[in-house]
Amino acid sequence: MHTVISHSELNAALGIPDLSDPSSGHALSALLAAVTDALASRWGVPVAEHRPNPLVSVRDNYDRLGFSPDDVTRDSRYSRHVSPTVMLRSHTSAGVPAVLDSLRGELGRYDTLHVLPGLVYRRDAVDRTHVGTPHQVDLWRLRSRGLLGVPDLTDMLGTVVDAVLPGAHWRAVPTAHPYTTAGVQLDVQVGGEWLELAEAGLVAAPVLRAAGLEPRRWGGLALGMGLDRALMLRKGIDDIRLLRSTDPRVAAQMADLSPYRPVSAMPPIRRDLSLVCADDVDAEVLGDAARSALGPDADVLAGVEVLGVTPVDQLPPSAVSRLGLVPGLGAGQANVLVRLTLQSLERTLTSAEANVLRNRVYLALHEGPELELIAV
Repeated sequence: MHTVISHSELNAALGIPDLSDPSSGHALSALLAAVTDALASRWGVPVAEHRPNPLVSVRDNYDRLGFSPDDVTRDSRYSRHVSPTVMLRSHTSAGVPAVLDSLRGELGRYDTLHVLPGLVYRRDAVDRTHVGTPHQVDLWRLRSRGLLGVPDLTDMLGTVVDAVLPGAHWRAVPTAHPYTTAGVQLDVQVGGEWLELAEAGLVAAPVLRAAGLEPRRWGGLALGMGLDRALMLRKGIDDIRLLRSTDPRVAAQMADLSPYRPVSAMPPIRRDLSLVCADDVDAEVLGDAARSALGPDADVLAGVEVLGVTPVDQLPPSAVSRLGLVPGLGAGQANVLVRLTLQSLERTLTSAEANVLRNRVYLALHEGPELELIAV
């Protein structure tokens, strides 16, 4: 049974602007255009861009892309279900089945780059490189009457890297994806460190067959990339919140692909929480709950870090007493130590403001009978 998000949560998610849309005038859109143009020029093929509704069927999001019934990504802790059969897409690949269905009547030669950009909706950790509604793009070259193989895939990877990070060293690490064969993770070298840029592979035969396309006649290349991460690497940005900053000094730099020039940073404030939670809780679940608790103030949440998880039956008696737990009745619960990092991009938070935000998060995450609030 999936947990269904509320109407207010759904409306809030659908109200987030898509910065990959050309009308946004944002550098994300410029980067997407650079990648799309590079591939279309390299291959000499037309481009078809799709921006379908972010509400998709669970079947299109998972089943038709080859995800197994017990895949962890299906869990409500990591996805946002609107009903038992409809969800906010967790990846832009969810729009691919409809694209494949539209090709069923194509009888002649066909070779087109299909581009599916937009926001995706996840329950994710809170830190400087993750956000619950990142931008993604799926780039699928679909061809009939002509084979596409690993050399074509390698050429695609090189073209994408040159468009995102001209001249960067890259590598393809073999990895498995449910909707591709010969799958790889595309890494780029930045500052002496290897960082993931995208995932790609040859379109798997079962995915084609599910749309009524005969794999002996049809083939394709599939690549999925996080646009936020790609833009951060391109511009040299180390905090994902900067992409949506309203600070004029920052926002003015988000209109093109020029390197980012840092502006004065506001000091972070940290608050540690001692919580009673389910013993299988993780940073993704806590991060999403913290964002929801802060609502319009969530943009000051720079990090939610789990420092330790101690099951109730392993706690010393003094801790059990302090938390108000009853020995022997706390099965499935744990004392979870969490560190909040609060940092506004526009101004310095006062200690009192940080305490108010800390208490709001604490009340949302803590499941124990005793409260440990701090003065504001």
